[in-house]
Amino acid sequence: MLTGSKTEISTFKGQERALRADRIGTTGLLLSVLAASAPLMVVAGVMPTTYGATGIVGQPLLFVMLGVVMALFSVGYAEMSRHVHNAGAFYAYIARGLGATAGVGASFVALVSYSLMQVGIYGIFGFEVVGQLDQHFDISVDWWIPALLAVLLTGALGALKIDLNAKVLGVLLVVECALVIVCDIAFAADPDKRQGLSLDGFDPSTVTGAGLGIALCFAVVGFVGFEQAPVYAEETSRPGRAVARAMFLAVAFASVFFALTSWLMGVAAGPAQVVGAAQEQSAGLLFGLTESRLGGTFTDLLHVFFLTGIFASMLSFHNVVARYAFAMGREGLLPSAVGRTSKSSGAPAIGSMLQTVISLVVVVAFAVTDDKQAGDPTVPVLRLFTWGGNVGAVGVILLMAVASASVIAFFVRRGAGRAQIWRLLSAGVAGAALLFVLVYAVKDFDVLIGPDQDAALAWILPGIVGLSAVVGIVLGLVLKARKPEVHARVGLGNEAFQLEKAAVSETSA
Repeated sequence: MLTGSKTEISTFKGQERALRADRIGTTGLLLSVLAASAPLMVVAGVMPTTYGATGIVGQPLLFVMLGVVMALFSVGYAEMSRHVHNAGAFYAYIARGLGATAGVGASFVALVSYSLMQVGIYGIFGFEVVGQLDQHFDISVDWWIPALLAVLLTGALGALKIDLNAKVLGVLLVVECALVIVCDIAFAADPDKRQGLSLDGFDPSTVTGAGLGIALCFAVVGFVGFEQAPVYAEETSRPGRAVARAMFLAVAFASVFFALTSWLMGVAAGPAQVVGAAQEQSAGLLFGLTESRLGGTFTDLLHVFFLTGIFASMLSFHNVVARYAFAMGREGLLPSAVGRTSKSSGAPAIGSMLQTVISLVVVVAFAVTDDKQAGDPTVPVLRLFTWGGNVGAVGVILLMAVASASVIAFFVRRGAGRAQIWRLLSAGVAGAALLFVLVYAVKDFDVLIGPDQDAALAWILPGIVGLSAVVGIVLGLVLKARKPEVHARVGLGNEAFQLEKAAVSETSA
């Protein structure tokens, strides 16, 4: 039985160990998870980088293929979300299915992976702000100055109420999508004259080559966000239905929206020319294609909302990292102070502060390194953004694959294997497909690093994910041996503390 002292239980007053319930509904939840992918950031940042870095023309087909995999994954994942409500979603599910030690390992993988993805976004934000200041105001600043300001602002917003954050993210998301749709229409109406509305982007022969693994990894970045829905379950009204709906809607949106847009971007540049154009223009590809079709005013507006979209993504990922840290602190995997919420907002303020400090350290580290790169303006995009995003994506892919196995184990252990058979089959197929993507992503990481970098980085960077898993598993084994009561409540979240509170009440009586 779980045990706890009266002193420990007293910390539950004011719901300091629980996130504030009924903050957001299905719509707010959907907007929050979609904002993590930041549609305009994917279109203007991820898609050109994928074309340029991998040489894969079949990016649209990859979004369709991964959309199917993510939908299959969501079937079992959504069903499990009805039984487990925990801000530590991934690691909580893995702990409940595969055991607490595996859950502790997953918690550190999740914390590191989402943190890297969030911090990486500061690179492209700084790059874009510097470009706009130089173009429109003839002001020259280093990329890390706006990046550090964004870190501080994101940290401040992350400590506020989640329903306020959802409203901010929602407005930005709607505007982004509308602008991308306008771009899509313009590209379809005025395709490259040499090949017209070519369907080469959906040709299976265009998804082969040395860069396939990294192209898959980049495509996964476009989907990342939907799996975060269970993170907000404790703060969602009717989580059993809202979480599942938000996940399926987010997957459907991402697969259709990004497949269509990446295809039309290729059509506008020309399938035979899009890779070369992306290598030359990098994140400027989208803006170059729109300026010739929609004019300078629209392109300037696109730049503005590209920045707000990036910021929305930073805030969304920041919120997720803060909640993972909160869940880990609440269960004794991080210092207990991290597992407390703000009395005024109900938000995980200490978790938010922790991610802010980590972001400051990483951005400063890259800023110092960039001083040695002769002021190369592409460094924040090609290194901080692509390295952080892809290492984080490797971690998320690993978590999804292991979570698929945990879904099967969870329902089999409960004796519901036969009743849930089609969901378990979906989880098995998704898990196998995700392992395939993971192996290819790690194998092809040298394509992302490039020939001018130390070849060891191709293993060191994805090795960060492996190291975080090892650290977590070792901690889990130590807790099992020395603090079995802490080990026993891994993955239980607020439920564990409610049981402890009830046990102490019985003892007192």
